[in-house]
Amino acid sequence: MAWIKTIDEGDAKGRLAKLYQLLEEPWGGVDNIFKIHSLNPPSIRGHLEMYRTVMRGRSPLSRAQREMIAVVVSSVNRCHY
Repeated sequence: MAWIKTIDEGDAKGRLAKLYQLLEEPWGGVDNIFKIHSLNPPSIRGHLEMYRTVMRGRSPLSRAQREMIAVVVSSVNRCHY
């Protein structure tokens, strides 16, 4: 498994802290998929925009179908989704 240095929520400052506040989940933290961008905060916005486009943009696939694809891919990759 790859190891990527990240900045935890409690250590985030400035722009990153503000982005983390926007991304905080109901369980009280930020998903690791966004935290991997913590050393380059502008890339968080790019990732979020890509996610929104793929999951909610115009497509012949329904939202449920897209979610099912994401679950299967995560399962194959042994990734918690």
